[in-house]
Amino acid sequence: MATKLFTSYTLKDVTLKNRIVMSPMCMYSSHEKDGKVQNFHKTHYTSRAIGGAGLLIVEATAVTPQGRISDRDLGIWDDEHIAGLRELVSLMKEEDTKTGIQLAHAGRKAVVDGDILAPSPIAFDETYKQPKEMSVEDIKETVEAFRQGAIRAKQAGFDIIELHGAHGYLLNEFLSPITNKRTDEYGGSAENRYRFLKETITAVKEVWEGPLFVRISANDYLEGGMDPEQYIELTRWMKQDGVDLIDVSSGAVAPARIKAFPGYQVPFSDTIKHGADIPTGAVGLILSPAQADEIIQNDRADLILLGRELLRDPYWPRTAAKELNYEITAPKQYERGW
Repeated sequence: MATKLFTSYTLKDVTLKNRIVMSPMCMYSSHEKDGKVQNFHKTHYTSRAIGGAGLLIVEATAVTPQGRISDRDLGIWDDEHIAGLRELVSLMKEEDTKTGIQLAHAGRKAVVDGDILAPSPIAFDETYKQPKEMSVEDIKETVEAFRQGAIRAKQAGFDIIELHGAHGYLLNEFLSPITNKRTDEYGGSAENRYRFLKETITAVKEVWEGPLFVRISANDYLEGGMDPEQYIELTRWMKQDGVDLIDVSSGAVAPARIKAFPGYQVPFSDTIKHGADIPTGAVGLILSPAQADEIIQNDRADLILLGRELLRDPYWPRTAAKELNYEITAPKQYERGW
């Protein structure tokens, strides 16, 4: 059977040359507190573009200073960030790859000076600060920050935006009843817990015409928390609101025991893809080319997001092509070696 990992994939007017995507991974490499692109970012992302991935999604990029996971995170809260991001996009696109950026707010998991925000005033654990419960005004300001981040992402030239609604960060905190104990219109029912993400999607769509992804944590691994079946309803709403693809991860909304093994999150992608009839990306301990190809072949996901494998091997697509007996075009500078 011919490989499907190297078939093209189109969302709106953006066509990826293959199904291999670099997952957004924090690099903690900006200068302290400035959020700007550094030489490391240019080397790191360009190497993976040369390596042949169809899409590179830049790490969680904070839409407000207080929304950073750490004070070394990339930022997109100020127009001063645009020039560095634009250069980064240009370097990646020279290598015939598509570019994405993950817009993020860390919520109660932010490790920065000053107040941190969350839907409810509950610390992640004893090592984290207690967050301030967001007022409705705080929520509206944060939705606007995501909108402004989308404007800057567009100005920088990115092809795709992903909203970080996973791993216990702010959007995820609103979605999960574990972390959202509100009694107003942003808490309680699934519809109310979805409201903040819905408003964020709507605000971004006002200024962004390209493909829009949302990363979710499809399983909280906790009693009373979210699971993939519950997420079918939420991802149907996301589809109605204009989201094009769900990037299906899991965990980290609150401390929990997780039995991780190769491909452990793929069933969640399968459930969401077919339950909500929406394209998905699979991520999490996808280690081998044959494993990645099987996921696409059996329609369990539309894209394969790789994290650690692409840290270990920037040229993983070439490795995969050799293993799957598929011929890819080498960058012309590397033809003698490839």
